[in-house]
Amino acid sequence: MSVEVNAVKNDADNILQTNKRQMINEDNEVAAKAQKVEATEDLIERKNSVKRRPFVIMLGYLGRNYFGMQINRGTKTIEESLLSALLKANFITKEQFEDVREIKFQRAARTDKGVSAVRQIVSLKLPDNVNKEEINEHLPKDIRVFGIKRVTKSFNSKNKCDARTYRYILPTFALAPEDPNFLQTDSDEEIDEEKRLSQLSVINGKPYTEFRLTPEMVEKLNETLKLLEGTHNFHNFTSKTKPLDPRAKRYIIHFRCTEIFTTNDMEFAVLEVKGQSFMLHQIRKMVSLVIGICRNIVTNDIVKDAFSLEKIDIPTAPGLGLSLHFVHYGYYNERYGTDGFHETLDWNECDEEVEQFYKEYILKDIIDTEVSEKVYPFFLLSFIEYFINIQVLLQNNYLKCLKYLP
Repeated sequence: MSVEVNAVKNDADNILQTNKRQMINEDNEVAAKAQKVEATEDLIERKNSVKRRPFVIMLGYLGRNYFGMQINRGTKTIEESLLSALLKANFITKEQFEDVREIKFQRAARTDKGVSAVRQIVSLKLPDNVNKEEINEHLPKDIRVFGIKRVTKSFNSKNKCDARTYRYILPTFALAPEDPNFLQTDSDEEIDEEKRLSQLSVINGKPYTEFRLTPEMVEKLNETLKLLEGTHNFHNFTSKTKPLDPRAKRYIIHFRCTEIFTTNDMEFAVLEVKGQSFMLHQIRKMVSLVIGICRNIVTNDIVKDAFSLEKIDIPTAPGLGLSLHFVHYGYYNERYGTDGFHETLDWNECDEEVEQFYKEYILKDIIDTEVSEKVYPFFLLSFIEYFINIQVLLQNNYLKCLKYLP
């Protein structure tokens, strides 16, 4: 009898010890998990609490393969690529990638779909150990970070910008005077596109690629470009902006032809425009209007009415040749660039690297694409619509268009 009692007692003691061990193991496991969670949370907290300071990044990119500069989730943009690179390099967190307001992200200029930039500027908050080499490791070859600099606490790359300079490269045959016979075409007559393209392919009895601007043509070009300088109402040079909208008022500091060069047996002109700010498609429509005047489709009198409250339909020139070249911070440089704490934002030290990227990617792409895809001959073909619209306006006596025609 005592043996049985002892056996039962021993079994009860064993069960009790086993339960104690399980409880201890479970407690240790819970404690370990809790420590692991706490460690993870602590790591995230420490990562998010990294001291961040205001910086600017200067970068260049070939816009051909992107849907513009500004981030648009689910769309391939320059900002999406840049922020992804910053995330992979551990300079921003996942939360900051998802909501860029946390790092006060701002770009100096929005470039449209397909438009490139040589010296774009973005401002944001980053840790002190940020460097361009690690960012570039995670960027595609057609986007490069050239420089990173500390800026003042209140710096905003858009609001602190004094002006922006763009360049537009186009083949000079686009500026050749129009065939007088074509200008006499009846507006009701249907135009044969193949015949028109064949006509555009020959200028003065020679292939259009052999066309070269004369000094007189260059002078006329610069005179025409100058007509667009100053403060004007540019509502006709964008879309969805009403004539009385204050945002339509823009100031163009200068617009001029800065260079003419020949490559691949074709002549190109570099048009440079500097202004305080620009609206969507504004520069491309300005270029288009200049082409119309140089081709003698319209006279330069049309510029005055393009700035009036009346609506004039101006075609949009191809985006291929457009690129953002400089973002100017004159006041900032003067005020803070020599204070001993901050650097000027002129980026002269990056010029060699920037120029190499520009030539290898942006300029090469513009020239190769024009030669292979004949972008401008096809654009000039669509210019027919512009000519027909002017003719229709003339017939309706709209805006007294008679004075526009040669």
